[in-house]
Amino acid sequence: MKTTLKNPLLLISGLTFCAAVFFSGSAFAQDKPKGKPWPAPEADAKKANPTKSDEATLKDGKELYGQHCKSCHGATGKGDGTKAAQIDISCGDFASDECKNQSDGALFWKVTEGRKPMPSFKEKLSDDERWKVVTYIRSFKK
Repeated sequence: MKTTLKNPLLLISGLTFCAAVFFSGSAFAQDKPKGKPWPAPEADAKKANPTKSDEATLKDGKELYGQHCKSCHGATGKGDGTKAAQIDISCGDFASDECKNQSDGALFWKVTEGRKPMPSFKEKLSDDERWKVVTYIRSFKK
């Protein structure tokens, strides 16, 4: 059975829409404005990460990140997750110098406390789990 396309503009507009949806979560994720500065309290920023950066920790951290962070921050931490397009500000880039220059303690505090639109993970993840997520975030490269 042979079918013909009666309206080629419909196909073109459909393909354009699909491309826009595909690229909106990745190519343009960092075109959004950054949020307000978010410094961690000095005492929290000075906290040392008690977890070892070993295979088991990274495996656990990756699993936790996939469950709780990936939808906004993306699989590679570039801020291009599937929900990032719905957020008014950039989700940030964990491989950026800006993130790399923050201490593990500062990142742990941010994961713990949250700030709109990011939720707090104080009640969702244990201290150990949050430290594992921080350790995993450190594995992202440019």
